[in-house]
Amino acid sequence: MKIIEILKQDRPTLSFEVFPPKTSNAYESVAHATQEIAALRPDFMSVTYGAGGGTSEHTVGIAADLHQTYGVESLAHLTCVSSTKEHVANMLGKFQARGIQNVLALRGDIPEGGTPATDYHYACELVRDIKKMGDFCVGGACYPEGHVEAANKTEDIRHLKEKVDAGCEFLTTQMFFDNNILYNFLYRIREQGITVPVVAGIMPVTNVKQIKRITTMSGTYLPQRFKAIVDRFGDNPDAMKQAGVIYATEQIIDLIANGVNHVHIYTMNKPEIAAGIQASLSEILK
Repeated sequence: MKIIEILKQDRPTLSFEVFPPKTSNAYESVAHATQEIAALRPDFMSVTYGAGGGTSEHTVGIAADLHQTYGVESLAHLTCVSSTKEHVANMLGKFQARGIQNVLALRGDIPEGGTPATDYHYACELVRDIKKMGDFCVGGACYPEGHVEAANKTEDIRHLKEKVDAGCEFLTTQMFFDNNILYNFLYRIREQGITVPVVAGIMPVTNVKQIKRITTMSGTYLPQRFKAIVDRFGDNPDAMKQAGVIYATEQIIDLIANGVNHVHIYTMNKPEIAAGIQASLSEILK
């Protein structure tokens, strides 16, 4: 099933992200975690794609297993900044051969010390090529706080509109920890004629290292309420995990109460995190 068909249903949806291993030696452990998360029967699961396509074969394998073995619709990530058109066509051919219908089209990060390939500069170019090369449902990323490389939020939304006009059928947000940021973002993009479904990306922060990585990479705004949780429980791993799951769950409840029906959880390959959140939403998701 194409994910746009899932998102058009008049009900809340919950989906999870997993990421492939960097080496083949770790494949079995990741596959096992993926199977446990799939057993929760989410509406769909996304599978990330390493910088420069380093995990591309694992992305294909895991996404195909989700769909064919576990009966969960999959969304395969595909980045383009370090890819050639030939490589993209090759990957899409593998997706088609394995029955993968859904692709999240991303520019991706330029590898440290590397240079991007000349075939692609922006995600909208990748979206156009995917639509030409097969009958895929194509999603894209969006940034409620603005992309770090954009001059301002107005420019960022203009580029987002270009991506949607190129054929992007739904959007998944970067993580955020203050729902008001998302509500303001949705108002701004709707004003600019972006009407595709938006899936809210939620990151349950369960340890202090995650916080440092998040703030270093994306500069994501951390509300005072969230900082207080980290200050109080950051040195107690079990308490921090519990508090992180509860904070994320409360975010989701508020989103659904305010009409944001589609939520995607960045699980960090931790089945217990996915299960804890889903259990707390059992009645809300009915």
